[in-house]
Amino acid sequence: LQVEESAINLWNWTVTKHTGAVISDEQRAKLRFVACRLICLCEGSDPPEGTIRRQILMSVKTGKGWIDIGKAGLADGFLENAMSSIEKLYAKLRKGSEGEADIQVLRADVEKDLFKVLSYQAESAVAQGDFQKAVICVQRCKDMLMKLPKSTCYLSILCYNFGVETYKSKRYEQSSFWLSQSYDIGKMDMKYSVDKEMQAKVLRLLATTYFEWDCSLYLDKALKAISLANQENLHPAGFFLKVKILLKSGASDEDINSALAEFAHLEMSLDFCLNTAQLLLEHGRESVGFDFLKSVPERFESSPDLGKITLFHIKFLLQSKRELLAKQKIEEVIIGHYTGKQLLPEALNQLHIILWDRAAKHYEEKSYSEALHWYNYSVSFYTPGQIDQNLAKLQRNMASCYLHLKQVDKAKEAVKQAERCDPNSIFTKFSVYKIAVMENDTDKAMEAVIEIGKLAEKPSEQEDKLGVDKNTGSNLLNLAARIALENDQQIVAIKALEYLSEHLQDCQQLFAALKCLVRLMLSKAMAENAEKRWVCEDINSILTYLNLAHKKLAESFTEEKFTEDMRILEAHWFRKVAWNLAVQFKDSPEKMRDFFILSFKFSQFCPSDKAVLIAQKTCLLMAAAVDLEMGRQHVTPSEQTEYFSQALQHLQTCKEIWKVLKLTGDFAKDPTDTLLLLYEFEARSKLNDPTLHNLMESVWEQPQIEVKTLEIIASLAMESPARYPVLCKKALKSALNLHRKQAVIDAGKFSKCLHSLINISLPTGLTDLDTSVLQGVWDYFEDALSVVSSTDAYPETEILWLMTRAWNTGIFQYTAGKYREAEQWCGLGMRFLNHLGSLKRSYE
Repeated sequence: LQVEESAINLWNWTVTKHTGAVISDEQRAKLRFVACRLICLCEGSDPPEGTIRRQILMSVKTGKGWIDIGKAGLADGFLENAMSSIEKLYAKLRKGSEGEADIQVLRADVEKDLFKVLSYQAESAVAQGDFQKAVICVQRCKDMLMKLPKSTCYLSILCYNFGVETYKSKRYEQSSFWLSQSYDIGKMDMKYSVDKEMQAKVLRLLATTYFEWDCSLYLDKALKAISLANQENLHPAGFFLKVKILLKSGASDEDINSALAEFAHLEMSLDFCLNTAQLLLEHGRESVGFDFLKSVPERFESSPDLGKITLFHIKFLLQSKRELLAKQKIEEVIIGHYTGKQLLPEALNQLHIILWDRAAKHYEEKSYSEALHWYNYSVSFYTPGQIDQNLAKLQRNMASCYLHLKQVDKAKEAVKQAERCDPNSIFTKFSVYKIAVMENDTDKAMEAVIEIGKLAEKPSEQEDKLGVDKNTGSNLLNLAARIALENDQQIVAIKALEYLSEHLQDCQQLFAALKCLVRLMLSKAMAENAEKRWVCEDINSILTYLNLAHKKLAESFTEEKFTEDMRILEAHWFRKVAWNLAVQFKDSPEKMRDFFILSFKFSQFCPSDKAVLIAQKTCLLMAAAVDLEMGRQHVTPSEQTEYFSQALQHLQTCKEIWKVLKLTGDFAKDPTDTLLLLYEFEARSKLNDPTLHNLMESVWEQPQIEVKTLEIIASLAMESPARYPVLCKKALKSALNLHRKQAVIDAGKFSKCLHSLINISLPTGLTDLDTSVLQGVWDYFEDALSVVSSTDAYPETEILWLMTRAWNTGIFQYTAGKYREAEQWCGLGMRFLNHLGSLKRSYE
């Protein structure tokens, strides 16, 4: 009892909440589901009449609830329960009746519920696509109408709804059945039937179903249905459908005219009449269509929309290629415009669209004079001095036609009118630009391009309102560049492309523009270079283009449409251009370095094959060499530091690349290792880098180091701002050792190396040198004597220099009171005297 009471309370609560729209339809269906199930669980073996009636009510409403929210499958069980409960109720009532009269009353009472359940079961079956079950249920309902005549209208509408549902899902056979049933049921009882309008509606949909199902097969049925519909209730939709079916059937013009006559006095809207005329004309019934169209103005003489008929007439004259008649009609409208028969604003706008479309068609066909004829029709509707953006656009279009016809003066006048109406429009500026280019007015063309570029950055408010495409500026700049090139105006084309490269979002278009810019500027620069001069501004522009290309290549990884292969292709192109430019700038080291660095940067987007690695290595070596050269020049200390630091950075990167490159082949004769060593030594020594000695430790250990390399290191060690005498001496000693190891000593080279070593070890004018230092220098002189004694190739000037240095050292020792040492050094000098040739007698 508590469960039953709770179920009833839940059901009642659901009803009250639904009334206040507190819960949704789906929530209500779920709550009813719970309450109904609980009631069924509480059912005894012989429930009283009231309980059974309550179960029927709750099951029917729960089932209907599921159907209404589109879950018909959940409804079936409840509707079956309701049917079972109805049978129980009928048996119970019959058992307690006293005669046949009572039974008839009871049956009528029960059949109302049975009819409802059957109709819901039919609804559920249709929703689930069970056509046969739905037919059976509806037939049982139909059989019950004799006893329940008031339900005739309901069942007819239910079948109509089934017809609509199946028509929408293109189940035409089922739809035709349900609509036929709806019409038949509607005729069963005139007292309780649907009205004629509804019957006509059913028949129109039935005719449409036959028409769309298979017009050739069911044409007669479609015509019969629509004729019945029109007999039931004349309606514009019925008239239109009948004409449509007749046209499809290939009926004669006479039959169609007869159909049109049937509806001559029917109240129809103007749009409906125009749609009918359009239908006739689209099916090639021009005679019937235009006759019908001529009759339409009589119907709507007082309508403000009368202009729609004129527009329609013009449009179809043009579509049927009767251009001359269309022109006559348009000229009538223009006359009417100035004699008090103006079109409504909306209709006038539509006419402008028709005129512009026709003009555009002729423009595309290059019939510029004819295009102007149609544009002039449009101009006719504007008053003198009128300011209108559409008029500006119209004048620009006319200017384009005049330009094609080489009528520059008329084009200029049209553009002047466009500027008056819309001076800040990017399109107006473009029209000015085209005329300037055609007249070869470079200054004005440049001015117009600059204006277009600025407007491309920030479109005017008017153009924003007109919904101008965001790519319009780029497209116009692209076109401007093309026009300038076609007219041999490179400077103007360059300016247009510069603005274009700033605004393009599409990578492929951007790189195409940049490549074109580079080619144009190179062409310009080469022409100037033929006169033995490079214009600095041109070179800086090329550097700007290349830097922008590098930046965009780096950003292109986020562009899905710009593939890896595309990126590599573009990088190779720009890499080679930068390389070739670098090679040409031998007389301008700084520019050469900049181009080599750019070439290297572009190569980083390319696959690291051997050729690319060699190019990268060369670029960095050249850049480092230039930075070192720039640092050697007379610049400030801070600038020197910057140049040498940059060189060191390039060298570090180059060393990494060189390591990889050496793995790809034999580079035994390649001087790169030597160059890297010398460049790095110079950069670090001049930066006073504390790691320099560590670098040199590895150098002293190299077995294959060349004498020339050691001599250069020695020279660099003492080249300002570097000063490393210890490293210098060590390098010269190592070089001297290598000279000694030669099978045949090159006396000339040996003498120079020894000369440098003695100079750094024995400074001129010093008398208080340490004994060990003097002993070391003494050994160098002894080495020299040894070589001099063994060859006649030792340069006489060097022998003289050695003799003089030894003698002077002795004199310095004598001055310092070191007589023994003085005697030794002077004696050493005398030993060199014996080896002098022609100069011996002069010094004896």
